[in-house]
Amino acid sequence: MDRVTDVRRAHERFRGGDPAAGIESRHAFSFGPHYDPDHLRFGAVIACNEERLAPGAGFDEHPHSHTEIVTWVVEGELTHRDSTGHETLVRPGDLQRLSAASGVRHVERNAGPGPLTFLQMWLAPLEPGGDPSYEVVRGLADSTPYALPEAGAVLHVRRLAQGERTTLPDAAHVYAHVVRGEVLLDGTRLGPGDAARLTDPEGAGAVAATASELLVWEMRGG
Repeated sequence: MDRVTDVRRAHERFRGGDPAAGIESRHAFSFGPHYDPDHLRFGAVIACNEERLAPGAGFDEHPHSHTEIVTWVVEGELTHRDSTGHETLVRPGDLQRLSAASGVRHVERNAGPGPLTFLQMWLAPLEPGGDPSYEVVRGLADSTPYALPEAGAVLHVRRLAQGERTTLPDAAHVYAHVVRGEVLLDGTRLGPGDAARLTDPEGAGAVAATASELLVWEMRGG
């Protein structure tokens, strides 16, 4: 049985940003002026944005609240600065988490000489409010799932050699995003930027058609 409940292809994402300012955004869910009633959220995930910034481009200081923001750099270096005093360079393989809680402001910029691509995923917290917090995990390993208890979620990084198979978590909701390469997810071929949303995917798995990197959110409810 095919357990993929929905597939959102990279080319189907809503395009936003400001190309004239060196910002290209691709949204998988309703975002800003783009309203898609069929893609408001899945489990705890309320946004999955692929951002491409030219050298020198970025997002000026802006606010967030009541949101868990997880960032994964695909290429280049992301400079992050927030109103709680954190200033960090985030590189490929690093995971950045900003818990906006009751309110925080931050800046995101490509201060490097080359292009920057990063994936930013927003999750709804189980409870609103609290104090903002920030964390960077350097070189997150495949064998170390990243727990986000504030949203009832766990992120798994799966780096697969060609032909390698991985079993997806058995959870109420699973969101799988292909960062690079191609995978067959229960027979459905997914390429870079494609994502699949699965409900109760007991026994579901993915096989790498090429060397691949896959981000998988395991969510207990929502």
